[in-house]
Amino acid sequence: MAQETILVPRRDERISLPQGMYVAWYGGGGQEVSRVQTLGMRGLFISSSNPPPIGARLMLVFEVPGGSVQADAVVRSVVPDKGMGVEFTRLAVSDRILLERLLKRLLR
Repeated sequence: MAQETILVPRRDERISLPQGMYVAWYGGGGQEVSRVQTLGMRGLFISSSNPPPIGARLMLVFEVPGGSVQADAVVRSVVPDKGMGVEFTRLAVSDRILLERLLKRLLR
């Protein structure tokens, strides 16, 4: 029996960052500085040729206008040789505010 794919609409808009920004991450047996391909309030898609497995817990640090954002995250998807989708699991209020300001500016 063929498996059916169900598409669930995204809860938040995501912004593609063709010029990218960089994120330092560690966890899941690795650490890198990688380019962010997409950004949203709930997470990022991070370019990596060797991403950790789905379920790996990561610590992220990235710069945005106004400061540095630190977040805990979990790997939710992996695209081999492309990267990983990560969901924020902990984001301080001050970091959330910085991220919201950046997204509002980019969505104009």
